[in-house]
Amino acid sequence: MTGLEKMKSQILDEAKAAAENKVSEAKAKAEEILSEARAEAEKTAAGISGKSETAIASYKERVASSNDLQRRTKILTAKQEVIADVLDKAYESLESMEKEKYFDMLLGMVDKYAQPQDGEIIFSKADLGRLPEDFERKAAETAKAKGGNLRISGESRNIENGFVLAYGGIEENCTLRAMFDARRDELSDKVHRILFA
Repeated sequence: MTGLEKMKSQILDEAKAAAENKVSEAKAKAEEILSEARAEAEKTAAGISGKSETAIASYKERVASSNDLQRRTKILTAKQEVIADVLDKAYESLESMEKEKYFDMLLGMVDKYAQPQDGEIIFSKADLGRLPEDFERKAAETAKAKGGNLRISGESRNIENGFVLAYGGIEENCTLRAMFDARRDELSDKVHRILFA
């Protein structure tokens, strides 16, 4: 081997060694970059997974809350329907009351709403035609005890039941519907306590 060949061989060996060294460094750097990228990807994936789990948990809570609200709304609606049905039946029982009890109840209402002044009681045409004989006397006695005077009006009103008290230009609606509607909230509360307490 001549000196030139030796030199060539030495240059090739050095170049080969340098190339192998560069390749080795490049592999190491690539491995380092890949390792960092894997770590970053795992970190990102864990963050996404954590966010996803949080989002899923939040969604489940919202669904459960919505279901609970719908359930409570349906229960409340059902309770209100039951209460309304009970009140409707109670009103119907007042309407279908026996004549004697009905007019005794009306005398109680006269006692409650009579004013210490002159007035008249106005009935429906049906009630005016079936008044007990002693009703006007009893109503007058009740009004007198309160310092007033009541008489039965000869005119009738287009009302279902009960009566209207008229004192001059002021009228008090004492129909059963008006009395019932005025106390509907109070009656609903009582029915609710009885049925659902």
